[in-house]
Amino acid sequence: STVHDPHRGRRHDPCSVVLILQTIVQTDTMFGLGNRNAKTFRPKKNTPVGSKGLQLKRHIDATLGSGNVMEAVKLPAGEDLKEWLAVNTVDFYNAISILYSTLAEYCTERTCEVMSAGSKFEYLWADGVKIKKPVRLSAPEYIDKLFDWIEAQIDDENVFPQQFGAAFPPNFMDVTHTIFKRLFRVYAHIYHSHFKQVCALDEEAHLNTCFKHFIFFTVHYNMVEDKELAPLSELIDQFMGRAHQQVA
Repeated sequence: STVHDPHRGRRHDPCSVVLILQTIVQTDTMFGLGNRNAKTFRPKKNTPVGSKGLQLKRHIDATLGSGNVMEAVKLPAGEDLKEWLAVNTVDFYNAISILYSTLAEYCTERTCEVMSAGSKFEYLWADGVKIKKPVRLSAPEYIDKLFDWIEAQIDDENVFPQQFGAAFPPNFMDVTHTIFKRLFRVYAHIYHSHFKQVCALDEEAHLNTCFKHFIFFTVHYNMVEDKELAPLSELIDQFMGRAHQQVA
């Protein structure tokens, strides 16, 4: 649940160098991940849809490595859209999970009493099962439940098939749309509440790179409603505007 008001946000320069997720995993100690407890650092989720998923993941990494974000989000010729969405969804979850874990000591119940994105946007938690009526939580509680919920979807082979050729459920698109909406909220909270710490940790380029890839994919496939993107609208316009200039 959010209150959508006009928002004037800070502008941040995107990084021109694209970092691939595996590189971040391999160099996690540079971000101090080795000092986090097991609850904070979540193991990387495996790529779904078997060998086909691994093939699609290699395509993502190769196109990102070339610096072409638009090419990285486009559905490869002859590939299945749901398989493409599944592989990218897990990839985006892994990226933001690793990134957020580096900020855990700064995102506490004391520093972030509510899950918000600036003063105009507050998020209430409900999963429709354990918590049906939206409740106010601190940001770390909210994000912990959000990650738990996403992992439950990814780990459920009835939702995210692990074998190539397995059928996707009728509600797959609804689930993935919800995952993207919730992942965006983590980015929005980080930019509004922890950008100072991100810069202190020298993670600004990585944050901008991860978010740029995420938002290009989100906009290309209409994964999140425009009203939900309002907390970072100026940053999104900056990223997308620069992309249009490059294409032109």
